Parts: sequence; structure tokens; C-alpha cells
Amino acid sequence: MKILVTGAAGFIGSTLSQRLLARGDEVVGFDNFNSYYDPSLKRDRAARLLGQPNFTLVEGNLEDRDAVELLFQQHRPEKVVNLAAQAGVRYSLQNPHAYIDSNVVGFMNILEGCRHFNVQHLVYASSSSVYGLNTSMPFSVHDNVDHPLSLYAATKKANELMAHTYSHLYGLPTTGLRFFTVYGPWGRPDMAMFLFTRAILEGRPIDVFNYGQMQRDFTYVDDIVEGVVRVTDHVATSNPSWSGAHPDPGTSSAPYRLYNIGNNNPVQLLHLIQVLEEKLGRKAIKNMLPIQDGDVPATYANVDDLIRDVGFKPATSIESGLERFVAWYREYYHL
Repeated sequence: MKILVTGAAGFIGSTLSQRLLARGDEVVGFDNFNSYYDPSLKRDRAARLLGQPNFTLVEGNLEDRDAVELLFQQHRPEKVVNLAAQAGVRYSLQNPHAYIDSNVVGFMNILEGCRHFNVQHLVYASSSSVYGLNTSMPFSVHDNVDHPLSLYAATKKANELMAHTYSHLYGLPTTGLRFFTVYGPWGRPDMAMFLFTRAILEGRPIDVFNYGQMQRDFTYVDDIVEGVVRVTDHVATSNPSWSGAHPDPGTSSAPYRLYNIGNNNPVQLLHLIQVLEEKLGRKAIKNMLPIQDGDVPATYANVDDLIRDVGFKPATSIESGLERFVAWYREYYHL
């Protein structure tokens, strides 16, 4: 298979590209190496891929319509995994236009490329953030998600709606993946795991929001990638029992599907910090703060559909995942 992976220098994208190359796929990676966080980390991730015979790197922006069209013209991928996006809930409060440019305009360009170049399956990153004000636990793809709490979440919900439109109008198989708090080696420096580790090792206080009562379904990156690979191979189909009288949000009469990929085991923030302290051999200095605008207090993934359709359930414990992350962090930063 020739597979286009956008965001190939990102956390999940680089790990996914490695996995696809290892099993013999040809990977075309697309990334803009922007400065949302340290681009040198992105370059180091990409360096692991460059030089492998079946990998091609193309630099560009999703919102550049001509660049994306040329990408599809020159490389003609059979499948597309769209992981490129402007990420982060809190950043969206100060920089809303970046989210519209990348996550809405950019996704539109991907959809058009898939439509005009006969892509067999588009898989794209959504987010657990779409559940917003929903308090029914665990979160199910069959729940209504019309009440997002941040523009980031709203753009991810918009992606799901846009994908459905293309599945319905043009028969393009699309699958949206709602990721739940991904962590692990080569992770994002703007996320709690990275921020906490750096601050604890440097003896600085860590900001603990919602007074540590926040719960997250922390999911190890290798589990995320395993789910993405299996879903990419499992091309979306229509649901023959779908009814417009009682519409199911997670499926459709079109070739459209949604899946949660989460550990199915929410962990309280204070417990995460305790485990991290144990792995680092140091105590954290905690700055206890109220919940921030745009944050949801808890996430918890129902993964029944993922298990049923592709036979996979994430299972890496927070203890095991953090041990691997800390080992990578010490090695990467020569600590």
C-alpha cells in the first residue's frame, strides 16, 4: 500500500509511519514543521524516517490548496491517514484562527484530494474533546456530541461532519478516530506528561488543574498506532440498519465510521503524578489550581466498537507506559 500520512513528523504520525514502513508499506509523509512547539523535536522524529527506502517526505501546509493538490497528483496515495492539525485546547483560546486554517480549511483540502484521486480510505484524527459537556460515562461514539467546550473540539467535530458529507456525496470511505490523551516516547512537549517530567527534574512547581481531581483516559502511543493501523486496513462501510428516524451518530447509511481509541481506564491526575514521582525518583512541588476554560473534568472511552470491528483494545498500564516514557526522556535529553 502507498499511504499518505499527514503530520508525519508529529508524535503519533512519526510513530505510525515507522510502523507502516516496518510492515512493508510505502509512506509519503507530509508536515510543515511549524513552531507550535520546538521544531527540532519534529526534525529528530523525521530523521528516524528519512533514508528508509519506502519513505518520502514532503514539506508544506494543509491550508495551501495548491500544495495539497500537487501532493495528491504526484504521489497518488491509495489510503490517507490525516494526523496533521493544530492541536491543543488551551492554545485555541488565544489563537483561534490557527485552528480554522489547519483543521477546517486544511481538512477540506484533504477531502478534495481524496475525492479527486480515488483514495480507497481516509482515516483522520478526531479527539475525545468532542464529547464536551457530555457527562455520560464511558463516552460512546453513539452519543450526541453537539456541545464542545473549545474551538479545538469544535473543529474536530466539524471534521467528522465534513467527512460524512464526502462519504455521502461521493462514496468516499472515511473513519474518524477519537484519541484519548496520548502519551509515550517522542511525545508532545505541550502536554502534561512532558511538562510535569521536565519541571519535576528541574525542581520547579507543576500546575495541577482542577486540584488534581481531573481524570484522563491516558493511552500509550503504541496502542494508538495499533488501533490506527487496524482501522486503516478495515475500510469503512455503511451500516445497513441505519435509520434516519433514529440516527446513530457513530455510523451512517454512507461508508462512514467513528471509533474511540482509549485505554478504557480513566486515571486521576494525582495518581498520574504519584506514579511519575516513583519513576523519576523525585517528589513534585504541586501548584493546585482550579479547572481551566475549555477543559473537560474527565474522559473515559467506550471501545466496544473498536473491539468488535478490528479486534483490538488498548491495554498498556499507566505504570508501564510511564516507565517507557521516562526512559526515553532521560536518553533523549542526556539526563
